[in-house]
Amino acid sequence: MTYTYPVYESLKLDRPADQVLRITMSRGKMNAMDFDFHHAMATIWQHIEDDPSVSAVIVTGEGRAFSAGGDFALEEKLVNEFEWRARMWKDGRNLVKNLIHFSKPLVSAINGAAAGGGLAVAMLSDITIAGRSAKIVDGHVRLGVAAGDHAAIIWPLLCGMAKAKYYLMSGEHLYAEEAERIGLISKVVDDDKLQDTALQVAVNLTKASPSAIRWTKLSMNNWLTMAWPIFENSLSLEILGFSGPDVVEGLKAYEEKRQPVFNPNCPV
Repeated sequence: MTYTYPVYESLKLDRPADQVLRITMSRGKMNAMDFDFHHAMATIWQHIEDDPSVSAVIVTGEGRAFSAGGDFALEEKLVNEFEWRARMWKDGRNLVKNLIHFSKPLVSAINGAAAGGGLAVAMLSDITIAGRSAKIVDGHVRLGVAAGDHAAIIWPLLCGMAKAKYYLMSGEHLYAEEAERIGLISKVVDDDKLQDTALQVAVNLTKASPSAIRWTKLSMNNWLTMAWPIFENSLSLEILGFSGPDVVEGLKAYEEKRQPVFNPNCPV
């Protein structure tokens, strides 16, 4: 019997090979996330756990972007309404928690820009493969909030504290080759080979012992479990930032396509 998934407005599911499920994020030109999109990415993992026909998963983006992060309307809701800040705190927490505890191997095929919640999914994947033109950016600080949706828990493990601090505190983007060089991602390939490479890796994973792969993943993800309080702190501080003045200026600057001018008199 084929497992029945919920209907997702912004996710396309297909099976490019036996035992492989592919999730394609699909929402507009840049696959920017509204709340429903974000919530789908937070909750789909339990459904895949329950699907006995899936042994490996690929996640990618439709078109020229992996995912550009939260859309402008969602960011404005976070600034203006406590209820939305509380909802996104809970959903962001569940996204990271569910990815850490997802037992099946997950391969991300990063095409184009990756930021925000989409970047969290990519970086918390087990194997990260990027097309050569892919661009990774955690721009929270330029928006005016802490880098809280995933980076504090895993970037220092992937590329070391020095590089993690540099990119997360500057908001500077990385292209794929530099991300691979510093250890932030697993592999970089030519853009036209990205999807085939991700599929080949996923298929190879289905040929190994499922229990051995899942127990290996469980063991290694204990590094992330130990770092959970670090993530809790970073996410809470990010959400706190959405109630402050800096994010108002950050959003306004983003809308006006200019550099933000933050008040240097910081009370923190």
